[in-house]
Amino acid sequence: MSDYTADIRQAVAVLKKGGIILYPTDTIWGLGCDATNSEAVRRIFEIKHRADAKALITLVGSIAQLERTVDGVPEVAYDLLEFSERPTTIVYDRPNRYAGLAPELLAADGTIGVRLTKEDFSASLCRAFNRPLISTSANISGSASPRSFAEISEEIKKAVDYVCESRREETGESQPSVVMRLSESGLFKILRS
Repeated sequence: MSDYTADIRQAVAVLKKGGIILYPTDTIWGLGCDATNSEAVRRIFEIKHRADAKALITLVGSIAQLERTVDGVPEVAYDLLEFSERPTTIVYDRPNRYAGLAPELLAADGTIGVRLTKEDFSASLCRAFNRPLISTSANISGSASPRSFAEISEEIKKAVDYVCESRREETGESQPSVVMRLSESGLFKILRS
C-alpha cells in the first residue's frame, strides 16, 4: 500500500478552500470538489462544458458518511454495497436535508446518486475531508472518459486547482460504475451496467 498522506493533505486543503481537484477514484480519474459548495459544483459544470440539468455523483468513504448524506438508506442497499463486485452508484430518493449538499448536484426529481468507494486513496480522501465529494469523469462533456491519467486532456489538467500525485502511473483500463436506482421501498432498477 502506498503512502498517500501528503497527497491527501494537499487535496483536502484545496477542497476546504472551495477548489477543484483531479483525483483517482475506485473507477476512473475524476474531477472533485466539496459536495456542499454550490460555487465549486457550478465550476465543475463549467470545466466540463456540461449542462447543469445533469446530476452529479457524490462520493463517500464510509457507511457513516453515506448515512449522513442520504435520508433513509434502504436496508437492501447495505447488501448491494457489500456484495457488488464492481463499484456501484446508487440513486437514492432524497438527500439528508442536514447534509447541506449543493442543490446543483441533485437530479431534477430531487434524487441523489451516491457511491461508497472502497478504493484506498479515494476512501481515505473522503474520510480525511469528512464531507462528501463530487465525482465526475475527468473529461469535457461528450468526449470519451479517460481510462488512465495519461488520457486526461491538458485542458482539464489546467482547469483544476490541484492534480493528485497518487496512482498516475497506473495504465489498467478502468470503467465507470454500475448505476442503479433504489427506492426507499427496496425496489431497484439498473440504469447503467
